[in-house]
Amino acid sequence: MPFFQTMNRNIILASAALLLWLAAPQCHAQTVGIAGKYTCAQVKAHGKVKPCASAQLNLKNDGRFELRGWEGDYVVSGEYVELSDKLVKSKARLEPGFKLVFRYRGKDGMVEVTYERRLSAPGGEALS
Repeated sequence: MPFFQTMNRNIILASAALLLWLAAPQCHAQTVGIAGKYTCAQVKAHGKVKPCASAQLNLKNDGRFELRGWEGDYVVSGEYVELSDKLVKSKARLEPGFKLVFRYRGKDGMVEVTYERRLSAPGGEALS
């Protein structure tokens, strides 16, 4: 009988470990290649697309960002990039072609701001 008790205990432990592994929350690692300098490409408000003159967004390799004096951390979570500091959080959807799309409700309705990653600096020099 001790053999069967040991075997039952091992089956129960293995089942519990498998259940915990399946139920554990998924951790999203930093997406390779998201870091870089992003320029504001367009703003869409009231269904109209307008050129954008917002400051450049810089996502650094160390998980930090800079945007016109606002500095903090960013995390890639699924198809979103979340920017945050101690007080403010903002979320952008990742879209193909290294685009970040921020959507928020402004005083006149929904606003959509699209940033695109720059692959070269003015004058053709490469960005790292």
